[in-house]
Amino acid sequence: MRLPDYARTGGDALWRGSSAVWLRLHLNEVGPLVSLLAVSTLGYAFFALAYEVGEGSTAALDRKILLSLRNPADLADPIGPAWLEEAMRDVTGWGSVVTIVFLTAAAVIYLALSGRRRIGVFVLAAVGGGEVVSTVLKLFYHRPRPDLVPHGMETFTASFPSGHAMMSAIAYLTLATLLARVERRVPVKALLLTLGIAMTVCVGVSRVYLGVHWPSDVVAGWCVGAAWAALCWFVALQLQRRGEVEDPDPTPATTGNGTVKGTAPPA
Repeated sequence: MRLPDYARTGGDALWRGSSAVWLRLHLNEVGPLVSLLAVSTLGYAFFALAYEVGEGSTAALDRKILLSLRNPADLADPIGPAWLEEAMRDVTGWGSVVTIVFLTAAAVIYLALSGRRRIGVFVLAAVGGGEVVSTVLKLFYHRPRPDLVPHGMETFTASFPSGHAMMSAIAYLTLATLLARVERRVPVKALLLTLGIAMTVCVGVSRVYLGVHWPSDVVAGWCVGAAWAALCWFVALQLQRRGEVEDPDPTPATTGNGTVKGTAPPA
């Protein structure tokens, strides 16, 4: 059975339009495709977790994990030696507003001084936008902080999602990806990405250890933070291809005799 002409024409137009969008967004390349898939997967995971938290489905597991990190005889005492608790306070500071602002400002200044001002502005917008998203989500869900165990430090905002976990994911993953693109050596690229992920994980674990967040808060913060970082990566790739921001790993300009500009020709 043949389709009517208008149906076949409409289908062809839809296919051509979809193909044009696919190619326009460079989804035939690994980087943009992976980043967009990460945004979709992590975004879905966050909203699915938020639904389960709202239904109370995570309460039992949250309580079990939080209590497993405390001395049963004294819930004010986290497990492990005294130095571990102090170390966790230091680690949790990696995700504080002061630390994130300082590192972001340092990165932006470095990029500006190295001639990459527009991508420096992009990094500033990415981290600043993430902070706005974190604040909005906290106000929307307004989940109380854990009252099961005493807190290991002062808290001032709502619990879901964890702002420290989210902002460390945004800042450290974004900066690690950026620096990895500047670096040409594969082992160094791997080290930078590993450090970014490790610091993000450590911050989240410290929040649960200190009793200031439920484990589901931290996982939600990781999901939305990593999704935001992936979205920023996707947008940066699009802007770079349009020439609206500088490529963090530019190809050196050459002169007519094949030498890099600013260097002496070979003897």
